[in-house]
Amino acid sequence: MKPGLRIGDGVTIKVVVTPEMYARFAGEIVHRTYSTVTMIYHMEWASRQIILPFLEEDEEGMGSEVKAKHLAPSPAGSQLTITAEVIGLKNNKVITKVSARNEKELIGIGEVTQVILSKDRIRELVEDIEQA
Repeated sequence: MKPGLRIGDGVTIKVVVTPEMYARFAGEIVHRTYSTVTMIYHMEWASRQIILPFLEEDEEGMGSEVKAKHLAPSPAGSQLTITAEVIGLKNNKVITKVSARNEKELIGIGEVTQVILSKDRIRELVEDIEQA
């Protein structure tokens, strides 16, 4: 990684809940609110935005752990703010604290851990899995 990433660095992304983000299983809508799966996607996306400027050309980040609590629903049209802040830098790991809010309240909290690896190493790992 390029130097400069620090504890406290953060990113905020904004999204509007759409019907495509509803909770669903096997194509069937379970309820017409922002799904936990989509919330985690957005938490990972915000966390990824932090590391992108610091990746070398031959590096990539891979998610390795997500902890999340979905605290409140958000229907279609809700304006969400998802934030990620670096809380840990350990060897090749970047750990972020994440949160999601709608216009009224905190709707989700958690942590995302990303591992920074060379693209060659990632290819090796994928090849090992494909050959197994």
